[in-house]
Amino acid sequence: QLQASGGGLVQAGGSLRLSCTASGSIFRINVMSWSRQVPGKQRELVAFITSGGTTNYADSVKGRFTISRDNAKNTVYLQMNGLKPEDTAIYYCNADLYIGGRHSPANLWGQGTLVTVSS
Repeated sequence: QLQASGGGLVQAGGSLRLSCTASGSIFRINVMSWSRQVPGKQRELVAFITSGGTTNYADSVKGRFTISRDNAKNTVYLQMNGLKPEDTAIYYCNADLYIGGRHSPANLWGQGTLVTVSS
């Protein structure tokens, strides 16, 4: 499973750091990512990071958000700086991984953590 944390209420211009840890019988984690969703709108990909450290960002967050991971801890982070009211959303982590004794492929979503940015 994936367990996300770190959301909260912050003023515009402030910072938050989200964390998401995978647990269970994990053989290997490939891509880890963060997406966000505003009620009534489609979920959008914010950033992803490969097992080798290659990253990619949505244009709306480039230069403000940084995704990173700690492979030893099966954890992905999202450092969010310069937050804007339009960043308000529920943030979800996702992982493509291999689990269990048979190394079965799986795709997991975290439970979501709410980020609210006040103006």
